[in-house]
Amino acid sequence: MKLHLTYAEGQNLITAYDDDYIAINRERFTHSLIVMPMLLINDWSSAANNALTFKTLTATDFEKIAALKPEVVLLGTGKIHQFLHPKVSALLSKKGISLECMTTAAACRTYNILMSEGRNVAAALIL
Repeated sequence: MKLHLTYAEGQNLITAYDDDYIAINRERFTHSLIVMPMLLINDWSSAANNALTFKTLTATDFEKIAALKPEVVLLGTGKIHQFLHPKVSALLSKKGISLECMTTAAACRTYNILMSEGRNVAAALIL
Protein backbone atom coordinates (compact mmCIF):
# COMPACT_ATOMS: atom_id res chain seq x y z
CA MET A 1 0.00 0.00 0.00
CA LYS A 2 1.32 3.40 -0.94
CA LEU A 3 0.83 5.91 1.84
CA HIS A 4 1.33 9.31 0.18
CA LEU A 5 3.56 11.29 -2.13
CA THR A 6 4.94 13.82 0.34
CA TYR A 7 8.43 13.86 1.77
CA ALA A 8 9.61 14.70 5.25
CA GLU A 9 12.74 16.69 4.56
CA GLY A 10 15.68 15.10 6.34
CA GLN A 11 13.50 12.57 8.16
CA ASN A 12 12.65 8.93 7.62
CA LEU A 13 9.13 8.58 6.28
CA ILE A 14 7.48 5.24 5.53
CA THR A 15 6.32 5.79 1.97
CA ALA A 16 4.89 2.32 1.25
CA TYR A 17 4.52 -1.14 2.72
CA ASP A 18 3.22 -4.55 1.80
CA ASP A 19 3.44 -8.04 3.25
CA ASP A 20 7.00 -8.51 1.99
CA TYR A 21 8.59 -5.02 2.11
CA ILE A 22 8.67 -1.64 3.78
CA ALA A 23 9.73 1.45 1.82
CA ILE A 24 11.40 4.27 3.71
CA ASN A 25 11.87 7.42 1.68
CA ARG A 26 11.06 5.24 -1.36
CA GLU A 27 13.86 2.73 -0.64
CA ARG A 28 12.55 -0.82 -0.22
CA PHE A 29 13.63 -3.11 2.62
CA THR A 30 12.67 -6.77 2.76
CA HIS A 31 13.71 -7.57 6.32
CA SER A 32 12.86 -6.47 9.83
CA LEU A 33 14.22 -3.07 10.84
CA ILE A 34 13.98 -0.14 13.23
CA VAL A 35 13.11 3.30 11.93
CA MET A 36 13.16 6.63 13.76
CA PRO A 37 12.77 10.13 12.32
CA MET A 38 16.54 10.66 12.08
CA LEU A 39 17.85 7.06 12.18
CA LEU A 40 17.39 3.83 10.27
CA ILE A 41 18.73 0.54 11.61
CA ASN A 42 18.31 -2.13 9.00
CA ASP A 43 20.37 -4.74 10.88
CA TRP A 44 18.17 -4.97 13.98
CA SER A 45 18.42 -8.73 14.17
CA SER A 46 21.58 -10.55 15.14
CA ALA A 47 20.14 -13.65 13.47
CA ALA A 48 21.56 -14.85 10.18
CA ASN A 49 20.12 -13.01 7.17
CA ASN A 50 18.10 -10.68 9.44
CA ALA A 51 15.60 -13.53 9.95
CA LEU A 52 13.94 -11.90 12.95
CA THR A 53 10.40 -13.03 13.66
CA PHE A 54 7.98 -12.26 16.46
CA LYS A 55 8.65 -15.67 17.99
CA THR A 56 12.43 -15.14 18.02
CA LEU A 57 12.35 -11.75 19.79
CA THR A 58 14.42 -11.66 22.96
CA ALA A 59 15.28 -9.09 25.61
CA THR A 60 18.58 -8.53 23.76
CA ASP A 61 16.65 -7.27 20.72
CA PHE A 62 15.09 -4.59 22.94
CA GLU A 63 18.43 -3.50 24.38
CA LYS A 64 19.27 -2.01 20.98
CA ILE A 65 15.97 -0.12 20.97
CA ALA A 66 16.31 1.09 24.57
CA ALA A 67 19.75 2.51 23.79
CA LEU A 68 18.11 4.80 21.20
CA LYS A 69 16.03 6.44 23.97
CA PRO A 70 12.72 6.88 22.12
CA GLU A 71 9.68 8.04 24.04
CA VAL A 72 7.53 5.34 22.45
CA VAL A 73 8.20 2.13 20.52
CA LEU A 74 5.73 0.79 17.98
CA LEU A 75 6.33 -2.92 17.58
CA GLY A 76 4.99 -4.11 14.24
CA THR A 77 4.35 -7.81 14.87
CA GLY A 78 3.85 -8.86 11.25
CA LYS A 79 0.50 -9.64 9.61
CA ILE A 80 -1.07 -10.75 12.89
CA HIS A 81 -1.52 -8.56 15.97
CA GLN A 82 0.33 -10.24 18.83
CA PHE A 83 1.26 -9.23 22.35
CA LEU A 84 4.78 -9.51 23.67
CA HIS A 85 5.50 -11.21 26.98
CA PRO A 86 6.38 -8.47 29.51
CA LYS A 87 9.68 -10.17 30.38
CA VAL A 88 10.96 -9.64 26.83
CA SER A 89 10.38 -5.89 26.88
CA ALA A 90 11.02 -5.27 30.61
CA LEU A 91 14.02 -3.05 29.89
CA LEU A 92 11.82 -0.58 28.02
CA SER A 93 9.44 -0.31 30.97
CA LYS A 94 12.34 0.07 33.36
CA LYS A 95 13.59 3.04 31.32
CA GLY A 96 10.14 4.63 31.03
CA ILE A 97 9.76 3.88 27.32
CA SER A 98 6.22 3.03 26.21
CA LEU A 99 5.66 0.00 23.98
CA GLU A 100 2.68 -0.50 21.71
CA CYS A 101 2.19 -3.79 19.85
CA MET A 102 0.22 -3.77 16.59
CA THR A 103 0.37 -5.25 13.12
CA THR A 104 3.26 -4.02 11.01
CA ALA A 105 0.84 -2.21 8.67
CA ALA A 106 -0.72 -0.36 11.62
CA ALA A 107 2.74 0.44 13.03
CA CYS A 108 3.78 1.96 9.69
CA ARG A 109 0.73 4.23 9.61
CA THR A 110 1.04 5.20 13.29
CA TYR A 111 4.77 5.90 12.95
CA ASN A 112 4.16 8.44 10.17
CA ILE A 113 1.54 10.26 12.24
CA LEU A 114 3.69 10.43 15.38
CA MET A 115 6.81 11.35 13.40
CA SER A 116 4.96 14.18 11.65
CA GLU A 117 3.94 15.50 15.10
CA GLY A 118 7.61 15.75 16.04
CA ARG A 119 7.53 12.83 18.49
CA ASN A 120 10.64 10.79 19.29
CA VAL A 121 9.13 7.53 18.03
CA ALA A 122 10.80 4.27 17.05
CA ALA A 123 9.05 1.72 14.86
CA ALA A 124 10.47 -1.77 15.26
CA LEU A 125 8.97 -3.51 12.24
CA ILE A 126 8.84 -7.25 11.62
CA LEU A 127 8.08 -8.55 8.15
